[in-house]
Amino acid sequence: MLSVLIIIPILGAALVGFFPGKITDEKLRKITLAIALSLIVWTVEIALKFNLNNPGLQFQEHFTWIPQLGLTYNLGIDGLSLPLLALNSLLTFIVVYGYGNNVDRPRLYYPLILLVNAGIAGAFLSANLLLFVLFYELELIPIYLLIAIWGSKKRGYAATKFLIYTAVSGILILAGFLGITWLSNSPSFDYDLISTQGLSLKTQLILLTLLLVGFGIKIPLVPLHTWLPDAYVESSPPVTILLGGILAKLGTYGLLRFGLGLFPDTWQIVAPGMAIIGTFSVLYGALAAIAQQDIKRMVAYSSIGHMGYIVVAAAANTPLSLVGAISQMVAHGLILAILFHLVGVVESKVGTRELSVLNGLMSPVRGLPFTSALLIMGGMASAGIPGMVGFAAEFLVFQGSFSVFPIPTLLCIIASGLTAVYFVILLNRTCFGKLDNDTAYYPKVIWSERTPALVLAVVIFFLGIQPTWLVRWSEATSKFLVTNSPVEIQKSQVKSQNLASLINTRDVNFLEYRN
Repeated sequence: MLSVLIIIPILGAALVGFFPGKITDEKLRKITLAIALSLIVWTVEIALKFNLNNPGLQFQEHFTWIPQLGLTYNLGIDGLSLPLLALNSLLTFIVVYGYGNNVDRPRLYYPLILLVNAGIAGAFLSANLLLFVLFYELELIPIYLLIAIWGSKKRGYAATKFLIYTAVSGILILAGFLGITWLSNSPSFDYDLISTQGLSLKTQLILLTLLLVGFGIKIPLVPLHTWLPDAYVESSPPVTILLGGILAKLGTYGLLRFGLGLFPDTWQIVAPGMAIIGTFSVLYGALAAIAQQDIKRMVAYSSIGHMGYIVVAAAANTPLSLVGAISQMVAHGLILAILFHLVGVVESKVGTRELSVLNGLMSPVRGLPFTSALLIMGGMASAGIPGMVGFAAEFLVFQGSFSVFPIPTLLCIIASGLTAVYFVILLNRTCFGKLDNDTAYYPKVIWSERTPALVLAVVIFFLGIQPTWLVRWSEATSKFLVTNSPVEIQKSQVKSQNLASLINTRDVNFLEYRN
C-alpha cells in the first residue's frame, strides 16, 4: 500500500519523460497533474485507514533486498510521517498546477518534480536506515538540476552550493548510521532492530552529533544555513516551494525519527545545547529578515527562524512539544508555500522583488489587489495570528516547551513578535501607498495563478480553526517518542485526552497530562 506513493511518481516520471511521439506541453502538464492528484487521493486513502491509537509503524512492507549489507525494503508510516506525506503530495500538485503553462523543457521539468516527490516520500516511509539514505540522496540530483536549469542569474553557484552542502549532510548521516549499526552489532539496518542502549555514553554522543550536524544542514540551523538564501532566492518559485515547503522537513523529521528515536537517553544531554541553537536560529532568522530589501530573500530568512521553533520543541521532548513540532512542520510548509507562490506572482507581473521599487499593489484599479490580499493573509499566518494554522502550531510549541526550557521559549515568543515586524515592513511597502503612474500597468493575474494560493489559504484557515484535524494524527506517536517504553505503548493505545483541546481550554493542567 505504501509503495504506491513511491512507484506512482517514478513510473509517472518515466511516462512523461519518455512518452512516445510528439505531445503538446499542455498534455504533458495534464498527465503530470493526474499523477499528482492520484498521490493526494492515495494519501487520503491511507489516512482513512490509519489507526490513531497505534503509536508504531503501520501498513508495514518488508522484504529482503541485499542481505549481505543488511539492506531491506522496509516501509512503514506513523503519526510523524503521515502529516508530512500529505504535505508532500499537496505541494507537488500545487507546484505542477500553478506553474505548468510557462515551463521550458517540460519533458525534463515534470519528471524531475515527480522524482523529488518520490525521493521525499520514500525517505518519510523508510524503516531501514540505509533505505532512508538512498531516498534522502535520491532527491539531490533532481533538485540540483531544477535550480541549475530553471533558476535565475546565479543559479549555477546556488545549485553547486546546495549540492555540496547536501552531499556533506548525506555523508555525515550515512557515517552515523553505519556507526550505529556496526557498533551495536545489529543484524541489519532495520529501524526496529537497532538499539544503542549497549553503547558507551561517549560513543552515543559522537554518533548523535554526526546525525545532528547532518540533519542540521538540511533544516538548516545557524551557522549551517549559508546555502539556504542563495538556493531559495535563485530558484524558480515552484522549486523554492519544494525546497522550503517540504525538503527542509527531512532535516527536522530526521532529528525526531533517528536522533530522538535511537538515542532517547543521550538526547537529554544534548537537548539544552539544541534549545540554544534553535533559539539562536529563530532570532537570527527574524533579525536577518528585517534587514532584507528583496522580499523573496526576506521570506527565505524567515524560514530559518520558523524552523528553529521545531528544534526547540524537539529539544524539550514533551508530548505536547512534539505534537507542536510536527504541527509546525506542516504549518511552516503551507505558509511558506503560499508566500513564495505570491512572491513569484508579484515578480512575474511587476518585474522586481525590491522593496524600494514595489508600492501600491493593493490598488483596485491598476495594481494586484487580490494577490496583495492573499499576501497580507500569508504574512498574518506566518506571524501567528489566531485563527490560522501558524498560531495553532506555535501555541503548542510554546506551551509544550516552556516547562522544560522557559528562557529559550520566551525568546522564541519575542521572535514571533519580530516576525510581525518584518512582515509589516514587507506589506506596508508593497501593498500600500501610491502606484507609479508611468509603470503601474500590470498584467492581470489569471486563475491558474490564483488557485494554488486560494487552496493553500483555505487549508491554512481550516487547520487554524479546526486544529484537531492537524494534531490528532501525531498524538500517540509523540507520546511514544517521549516515553519509548512498552508500558507506555499500551497506555497510548487507549483513547487519551485530545491535545487539540488545549488550544481552546485555558485551565488544562499540562503537568497532569504529561504524567
